[in-house]
Amino acid sequence: MRKFNVSVNGKSYSVEVDEINGASSAPVAAAPAAAAPAPAAAPVAPKAAAPTGGKEVTSPMPGTIRKLAVADGATVKAGQSIVVLEAMKMENDIVSTADGVITYAVKAGDNVETGAVLAYIK
Repeated sequence: MRKFNVSVNGKSYSVEVDEINGASSAPVAAAPAAAAPAPAAAPVAPKAAAPTGGKEVTSPMPGTIRKLAVADGATVKAGQSIVVLEAMKMENDIVSTADGVITYAVKAGDNVETGAVLAYIK
């Protein structure tokens, strides 16, 4: 039987494993498991100041802005695609929630979290 220290998600476990080939070996001292480094936080697009009377369009999930579907300052209709958001290797159309003029709070390539403001419609 051999003993090992295993680290999973920063938590250390001591395990014993039987050898299946029947060969015996001298005990081996295992080095203490080092804690795994914490993952780096993904950058979040800065929140722009809300235009007066504007309705926020927020991200329904974390992801990366792939494309702004209309120009900043364009007139949009409710239900019209305004942003293409990539999440989990899938592209998702984010639509306008109201009729009006769009002002973007993000740009293509930005990483956003759930609830981040993508645009304002006024």
